[in-house]
Amino acid sequence: MTEDRPAQSLFEAVAAGDADAVRAAVAAGDSPAVRDGDDWSPLDHAAGRGDAQIVRILLDAGADPAAEGREQRSAYRIALAAGHVDAARVLRAALEAADPATAAQHQWRPYCRAYPIGRLRAAPGWRDDAADLDDAAIVFVHDDLTVTRDMWRDEDVLYADVSAEWTSFCAEQLGFAVPDDFDLVPDQKSGVI
Repeated sequence: MTEDRPAQSLFEAVAAGDADAVRAAVAAGDSPAVRDGDDWSPLDHAAGRGDAQIVRILLDAGADPAAEGREQRSAYRIALAAGHVDAARVLRAALEAADPATAAQHQWRPYCRAYPIGRLRAAPGWRDDAADLDDAAIVFVHDDLTVTRDMWRDEDVLYADVSAEWTSFCAEQLGFAVPDDFDLVPDQKSGVI
């Protein structure tokens, strides 16, 4: 435990999913920073249960969304691992509000996606530096929207004219987007990613 008071009533309220009891325990002095024998905080438990309402209550009571136990996982990572997107969204918003620089940590970079070059040649303003490639040849669009012959960014660059028009084409015609953490959470009903 990190506090003198064991906060047993707070842990019990979180485990029961009782929002009123969580508020009462915090009002009675139970600290949301306390950790149990497994080094989990009440916020970690609420995240693991996927209880977004209790997550909000604990954050409002001063729980640190960036705190990690000995497993070096924040409540956000716990919610993601358990597939609890609603709780994870609340936690991610709290993390980003506390430190806007953390937003970039939730996207998977570097990232690239393979496409037949013929699809890219349909883009307005495309200038072809790969006349030797037929339309079925595979090329790679990277998170910075450059295009290369292979999956390594900055090597064999075919296209680097990243304009608003190109950005729009990539999003609308190719469906290109850099995945973030929520894109990688398994579907809660089917278990399929």
